[in-house]
Amino acid sequence: MGERAGALEKVVSLAGSDFWRGKRVLLTGHTGFKGGWLALALLRRGALITGYALAPDHRPALFDALRLGEHLDSRFGDLRDGSALAALVAEVRPDVVFHLAAQPLVRASYADPVGTFGSNVQGTVNLLDALRRTPTARAIVAVTTDKVYRNREWVHPYREDDRLGGHDPYSASKAATEIVIASYRDSFLTGLGVHVVSARAGNVVGGGDWSADRLIPDAVRAWSSGATLDIRRPDATRPWQHVIEPVCAYMELAERLWNEPNLPTAFNFGPDPHDVADVRTVIELARQAFGSGSVAYADMVSGPHEAGLLALDNSLARRHLAVAPRWQLTETVARTMHWYRERAAGGDAWQLCMDDFAAYEAAA
Repeated sequence: MGERAGALEKVVSLAGSDFWRGKRVLLTGHTGFKGGWLALALLRRGALITGYALAPDHRPALFDALRLGEHLDSRFGDLRDGSALAALVAEVRPDVVFHLAAQPLVRASYADPVGTFGSNVQGTVNLLDALRRTPTARAIVAVTTDKVYRNREWVHPYREDDRLGGHDPYSASKAATEIVIASYRDSFLTGLGVHVVSARAGNVVGGGDWSADRLIPDAVRAWSSGATLDIRRPDATRPWQHVIEPVCAYMELAERLWNEPNLPTAFNFGPDPHDVADVRTVIELARQAFGSGSVAYADMVSGPHEAGLLALDNSLARRHLAVAPRWQLTETVARTMHWYRERAAGGDAWQLCMDDFAAYEAAA
């Protein structure tokens, strides 16, 4: 651990803002893809992190590849266990909370709707209730999804004040979570000086995602083994972005919320409308960056209902947080596939992520 700890100290010393240095941060979902990237970003800034999540349910996993357990206080547990979560919050007494833990997949929500609602809705209730009983946190960023809006299959990018809804259990659970967040904010947390905002990010891609039933990981698995990638909804349109974009946005939001509690209560984080693209476009960019790969596009839509058109209006984040996308889709996909190629060739996951952070910061 010594060599890596020394490398971490070096990057922390060069990281810039001192806001995060020494802050006690509770991060739920630290064993997931986005949670792993956020943990690394916080470590670079000197935060003291306690992570709470289920153990990784697949191998390989970014949590393991980064050896994050060596650098933060990692606790494995279930958000649905309210007593255990309350005890953890009372012990940690966090300054800042990032809530990412969730059942994150649409198709999995059809297979287990009860578990999805339990994790996403009741899990959030348990966390916010624990935080109102140990009100040390000054800023809470509760991450939901771009799919919280009632999807009308229109090209209009959804704004934060558009109607919430959800056809599939995952989307519905996240829309319900937004109502829970608003209720706890208005009923309890604001009066205690605890400030909570929801963050609704678009579809994220980036190195280190090995989850099942996700576009880029499925492509990497297929092409690495010489198999054909089957695409069931090639014309589905999504607001794709590199995982670093929302990760850095969440941190900026929390820092601003610390000093400006009267910010809007929800923010979209996603690409500009002109950079929204369909699945076919993303896959062709990925195949070009990967260097090879066979793809079979379905002629007819199959499987349970999923949204066809989805875009986010990011103007609120631009105005209030000065947060705007830095990488367009071509750069996003190219860097993602480069990460996987280098990792397959023996590259160190930690260094590959650090290289991406450095490139992203240089793009500012």
